[in-house]
Amino acid sequence: MIDFRKACLLAMVVALLSCGAAAFADGGVGTAALSETARYNTIAGVQTIGSSYQFTNETKLLETARVILGLGSHVIKFTLAPDKGASGLKPASLVELVQTDPSIKAVFAMPFANYVLWTYPQGNGSEYDLAANRRQIYDLTQYLLRTYNGTGKKFYLGNWEGDWILLHANDKHVPTDEELTGITNWFNVRQKAVDDARRDTPHKDVEVYHYVEVNRVRDAMDKGLPRLSNRVIAKVNSDFVSYSSYDSISGDDREARLKSSLDYIQSQLPPKPGLPSRRVFIGEFGFSRAKAWTQATGLIFRTPQEQEELSRQILRAAVEWGCPFVLYWELYNNEVDKDGTQKGFWLIDDKNVKQPVYDLFARYYAQSDQWVTAYKKAHGHFPAQAEFSAKAVDWLAPGAARR
Repeated sequence: MIDFRKACLLAMVVALLSCGAAAFADGGVGTAALSETARYNTIAGVQTIGSSYQFTNETKLLETARVILGLGSHVIKFTLAPDKGASGLKPASLVELVQTDPSIKAVFAMPFANYVLWTYPQGNGSEYDLAANRRQIYDLTQYLLRTYNGTGKKFYLGNWEGDWILLHANDKHVPTDEELTGITNWFNVRQKAVDDARRDTPHKDVEVYHYVEVNRVRDAMDKGLPRLSNRVIAKVNSDFVSYSSYDSISGDDREARLKSSLDYIQSQLPPKPGLPSRRVFIGEFGFSRAKAWTQATGLIFRTPQEQEELSRQILRAAVEWGCPFVLYWELYNNEVDKDGTQKGFWLIDDKNVKQPVYDLFARYYAQSDQWVTAYKKAHGHFPAQAEFSAKAVDWLAPGAARR
């Protein structure tokens, strides 16, 4: 969801971008190769960013990663940055961060197959600098390829809601040609850093990719306004595109709207050798407790069951469309009103109560692993991704058994 403080900081990139590597040795992080079952992509994932509460003495990242792993997810999304108030680290680079932050090292050692990471250069004044992005993302890519060589892990390095960067978090702003050129250059530098590091670094059974996240897609589709989806992503041709999908998942026709938005994004991407034909994933979707606001009644809240049903609809639509990932916002709620009310973007609430939407994901993961394991036993190989997706759509159908 929109974090306007972050948006204002990120908007600085537009002013700083313009038209215009060292190799690290292995970090010595011992990580066992993932089993074939663990690395099978079951599509649905959960993220942990900016949690407003926790229940243990561990860092928030480590606590939430353990819960997400226990839930059954093969994918996790988080911010690649020091845990605020926990480690006290002030790394000068991304490589220094992943080498020295104990929580990040521990999560990278967990048996997740896929890591989707908000990734920005570390160090004072370097977050939006082109040279810092080129150098630090190149070095990080080399480090990940070397350190996790042979493990089966995949790392996706990207950004948060790129249209808000372009628009200065103001949907009334009309981007200039300079701003569009600048942000295109920024994304191209980041993609090239990953491309060059992959080319320069011998590796096997490990991958690092770059993605661009878009979030104001309906503006481009319905109004023809200049946005990343219609003015930028075709010029970058990133490995993947992430869609923070809130502008498509409201209204009674939310499933059809979402699929049409995914079609639109996909149509802007030239083919890319070695990657799947469908390279658009859902970087964020979720539904808060708040349903609507009226002057007469104030906030009207969804029931937990409504939250589960809406989430199931979006998960099903995205899986049916063919998204590589569908990432739920999020494990613990991150948004809190001024009066202290939790907005309720959660699987587990602030009282440590698992919500019906938690049960939806737990059931999905259990069904996925059981079916994939049985398929392998019966056929001697794992199912093609399309076969799995078709089965998952059945599990998520209206009226499907809840167990």
